[in-house]
Amino acid sequence: QVQLVESGGGLVQAGGSLRLSCAASGRTFSNYHMGWFRQAPGKEREFVAGITWRVGFTYYADSVKGRFTISRDNAKNTVYLQMNSLKPEDTAVYYCAADSRNLNYYSPDYWGQGTQVTVSS
Repeated sequence: QVQLVESGGGLVQAGGSLRLSCAASGRTFSNYHMGWFRQAPGKEREFVAGITWRVGFTYYADSVKGRFTISRDNAKNTVYLQMNSLKPEDTAVYYCAADSRNLNYYSPDYWGQGTQVTVSS
C-alpha cells in the first residue's frame, strides 16, 4: 500500500518561505515521477512541480518557476518543495503525488492527504 504523507504547511506572510515535505512508503519509486499539486478554494486542482525519482529531472508550472524548487532525498524516500517569494495567490491545499508518468500530463495514481498553505497579504 503506497502512502504519501505531507508536512510543513502553515501560515506565512507574502514574500516569505515555506518548505513542504512528502514521506513516501509502500513501494519502490525508482521509476516514478513524484511531485506536488495544489487546489485553491473554488478552483480545480493544478500541477505545481515534478521530479523523476531516479535521475532528479525537475519540471514546474509557469506560475511557480523561479520561486519554487522541488528536490528529493532518496535515502529518506522524501520529496521536498521549497517555496520562496510566496504570494497570496499561492494559498491552497498542497498535495503530494506519485505516478509512473509525467505529472504535468497525467493524473497521478497516488495522492497524499494534503497540507494547507496560507499566504497573507
